[in-house]
Amino acid sequence: MSSILVTGANGQIGSELVDTLRARHGDAHVIGLDLRRPSSDTAATPGPPSANGHAPGSSDDAPFVVADVRDRDALASAIKRYDVGTVYHLASLLSANGEKVPDRTWDVNINGLKHVLDLAREHEMQVFWPSSIAVFGPSTPRENTPQNTVLNPSTMYGVTKRSGELLCQYYHQRYGVDVRSLRYPGLISYATLPGGGTTDYAVDMYYEALRSGSYTCFVREDTRLPMMYMPDAIGATLDLMRADASDLTVRDSYNVTAMSFSAGELADTIREHLPAFSCSFEPDSRQDIADAWPATIDDSTARQDWNWTPDYDLEAMTADMLDHLRETLPEDAESIER
Repeated sequence: MSSILVTGANGQIGSELVDTLRARHGDAHVIGLDLRRPSSDTAATPGPPSANGHAPGSSDDAPFVVADVRDRDALASAIKRYDVGTVYHLASLLSANGEKVPDRTWDVNINGLKHVLDLAREHEMQVFWPSSIAVFGPSTPRENTPQNTVLNPSTMYGVTKRSGELLCQYYHQRYGVDVRSLRYPGLISYATLPGGGTTDYAVDMYYEALRSGSYTCFVREDTRLPMMYMPDAIGATLDLMRADASDLTVRDSYNVTAMSFSAGELADTIREHLPAFSCSFEPDSRQDIADAWPATIDDSTARQDWNWTPDYDLEAMTADMLDHLRETLPEDAESIER
């Protein structure tokens, strides 16, 4: 079988997606790629393959390539070396961090995607690329935001995501590239730390509830945003990639969501498990970003086209998050709960 390449493999989505794909397809068939080697793997640098077909320094069972997605030659080398048939192109700078370095955000997010799409056209690969609710903006309806609506992003991250959606749609229509995309809401995971996104307050709140028993939130208490638990995000991604191409009516990016809650509601739900937890609210510049995004999302097109449905709501996610984080932070959790 051909191999699967995951760029941004060390990130919040990438690290869990790589594990899931390797469990399904075998370690040798899933190649991670990122700027630096993961702590648990031996990474390969771009270069000629060794006698066994793997790059120098890589694990035979879990190959990994150290490369920058802006380097087209490095991407092409990895794709050819490992006979890649599918790319999950996740490498990206996120919303809050992206505002600090807008030129680099455009360079990484757009030029990296363009390289992948060009190589997909050349090698007839299937591509997954994540978009975001950041494509919406101040003029977008905030409640039940429809699939097709006003898109006027207010951040460079959002600009790159909408531009990337149009680029994906163009490559599908003009060249027949099978590229598929989801507009992820805020993603919550116990496996990886936040990576500089506006919705990261939710992940931070869970960690600090167990670690210190208190948290200062950087958005207002009433700030409501669409969210999704990582198992649902991974499931939605894989379901979309398995869907019959003839069933897909959206080729820029599908709306998907699982739940919407306010920062205050999240704190209240955590207190149901940790009654001593205290949360204060001190909005910073990220509040402006959050205010430009939807409060609830209409994802009925995804549900109709490929039967998307989430498994987790706020209560189920909170119970599962805290259970897993207690395993990660056992001493902190025990001290706070006592």
